[in-house]
Amino acid sequence: MAGFFTFEGPDGSGKTTQMELLRRALEEEGHEVVALREPGGTVLGDAIRRLVLDTPHLDLHHRTETLLFNAARAQIVARVIRPALRAGKTVLCDRYADSTLAYQGFGHGQALEALEPLIQYATGGLEPTLRILLDLPPDRALARKEVRNRLDAHNLDFHRAVHRGYQVLMQRDPESWLRVDASRPAPEIHAEIRQAIGRILSRSEGVCG
Repeated sequence: MAGFFTFEGPDGSGKTTQMELLRRALEEEGHEVVALREPGGTVLGDAIRRLVLDTPHLDLHHRTETLLFNAARAQIVARVIRPALRAGKTVLCDRYADSTLAYQGFGHGQALEALEPLIQYATGGLEPTLRILLDLPPDRALARKEVRNRLDAHNLDFHRAVHRGYQVLMQRDPESWLRVDASRPAPEIHAEIRQAIGRILSRSEGVCG
């Protein structure tokens, strides 16, 4: 049975590592898995990623940045995520709509009331089955990063605002989130995530059966 699971949190929290560990575990159990990242996953998304994240001195207005991220999101949802879910595959995504709310909303101080309709339009209302937050204080997350992108270069106050934003988002809809303490060893984190995903997939398969 298909499921859509997103990984959120600061860069340096271990999202990419944990998503790869989960992908391997699910595939070993016979699940068809599509692993993606945002922005990316399509020709357009990869181009936007290079522009927005990998161009260090690019002077983007906050609204421009938000629109570019959501253009990439609209493309990956329409061309990759929805087709995979319709085919019964499990989709894992390194970042999704909550990153816009956390970074462009809480980080840049843009009103969530303006961002949420844009996200709804870009995604067509597609919500994750579960949002996995790799929670780590921003100073520790930044210290882990060897290569930093354009957003990482913002000051610590920006990253603290993003961190607070994730806490607010979890409080708004706690049932849709799994908060994971990302300061622990990777195998321990993976075990917690795998257990939670396993329960969800087992329930889904039980309903179908």
